[in-house]
Amino acid sequence: MRKEKRKLMSPRTLCFLGMAACASMMLSYAESFIPFGLPGLKPGLANIFTVFILYRIGAPYAFAVSLVRCCLTALLFGNAVSLWYSLAGAALSLAVMLLLKQTSAFSPLGVSIAGGVCHNAAQLAVAVAVTGVREIVWYIPLLALGGTVAGVIVGAAAGIMLKKLEKFKIK
Repeated sequence: MRKEKRKLMSPRTLCFLGMAACASMMLSYAESFIPFGLPGLKPGLANIFTVFILYRIGAPYAFAVSLVRCCLTALLFGNAVSLWYSLAGAALSLAVMLLLKQTSAFSPLGVSIAGGVCHNAAQLAVAVAVTGVREIVWYIPLLALGGTVAGVIVGAAAGIMLKKLEKFKIK
């Protein structure tokens, strides 16, 4: 039986992923100081890196950076409950974004909008599970609108990064 040789990640890729995780954590933390009017609503600027990495390097790397960001942000600036909200939102949004990206029918902007809406939907599901209050589902229209606006902001920023860093060798 022949052993397959594993291809190691380049130091450049590892360094870029570490910087992306750090930058996304800083953006997530900075957003916590900005009041957006509605509870739980924020632009999710940390997801700029998730969308960029999804398109530029691949889904496993986007998943890894999201997981690291969620865990470290909850550990440093949040708590166990915030970790569940963050993980649920990241998991569903990344899964939907990956599926839509694979269809090639959506641009990074469209993929990001769907990710923003799904992120909020997953967090609302966690809120219902944690609080036991089903009536908060009436919050869905506002969260869908917020997720759409956030998705536009994140997708536009990720699109700019994809164009500006097109020649930068990451992988």
